[in-house]
Amino acid sequence: MPVLQAVQLGKQYNGTAALSNLNLSIDKGEIFCLLGQNGAGKTTTINLFLGFTEASTGKATINDVEVKPNETATKKFVAYIPEVVQLYGNLSGVENLDFFSRLAGFKYSKELLTSFLTKAGLQLEAHAKRLSTYSKGMRQKVGIAIALAKNADAILMDEPTSGLDPKATAEFTAICKGLAADGKTIFMATHDIFNAVNVGTKIGIMKQGELVHTVDTVSVTANELQKLYLETI
Repeated sequence: MPVLQAVQLGKQYNGTAALSNLNLSIDKGEIFCLLGQNGAGKTTTINLFLGFTEASTGKATINDVEVKPNETATKKFVAYIPEVVQLYGNLSGVENLDFFSRLAGFKYSKELLTSFLTKAGLQLEAHAKRLSTYSKGMRQKVGIAIALAKNADAILMDEPTSGLDPKATAEFTAICKGLAADGKTIFMATHDIFNAVNVGTKIGIMKQGELVHTVDTVSVTANELQKLYLETI
């Protein structure tokens, strides 16, 4: 059973199609990277899985449960990491994690909170520092720790490597691969072709609201993917 599935999924805004007839199936432990220009439909797809907006046609399911009208139930299965992770700057990393864990209905000891942050790749000396001192990469790690604390089956990410330096991108890639090895499903919208090849198990290319290509990363190089992408858009 796929963790994330779209069946003839579509979304229109004022008669204009933002997404058309999307059929997509993402299994446990997969990392699916979705490429496309701005306005191609990547963020719309994520929003439909999160229940932020309602489909015009078709359906999105998580663990075989249709998102609409069951978004309260399906939200328990997913965590979302936006391009800019919204956290409280006056709280520390561990305090933010504690706060958002409690919002999701989980109460953890200080030791467990620390273990989630460590597993997400945040260095121990940063756990007690205020978020206002964190880099973007460090904030993302807190976002990943929140997903771990929530015990989410699927983690949805929107442009997660935007603004990261090469070292932070490499760290992020390693963390994602570790999450997938632990059985987490990752769905990532990105512009980063080369990182998509490094981190993804499958890659989709969207154009004007349609999924035009889907490729396995084992069968394509970064240069080949870049050529296919440029020919598509």
